[in-house]
Amino acid sequence: MKKIEAIIRPFKLDEVKEALLEEGVRGLTITEVRGYGRQKGHKETYRGSEYQIEFVPKIKIEVIVDDNLVEKTVEAILRTAKTGQVGDGKIFISEITDVIRIRTDESGSSAL
Repeated sequence: MKKIEAIIRPFKLDEVKEALLEEGVRGLTITEVRGYGRQKGHKETYRGSEYQIEFVPKIKIEVIVDDNLVEKTVEAILRTAKTGQVGDGKIFISEITDVIRIRTDESGSSAL
């Protein structure tokens, strides 16, 4: 099993979620996060004053999938989250050794 974490633009969330459902991803967790990478923030004007926004709002999506779904899941995220501009985000993939469903004590792939 693998954990796929994707940092994406907030307005892309619905599109990515629908694509993941179509690929068979049964559950996901989202978190509103802030950060910066190459974007290094941006400037905004409020009531005539310009100020620097250092941390850009993003959405972090976390999904756990069987190894056979990793490629399709990553492709779905790439296809729907990409705008071609700096700040589209990142995808991180890590190994998961076990999953346990609290309600039923099921573990492994059946707990997903």
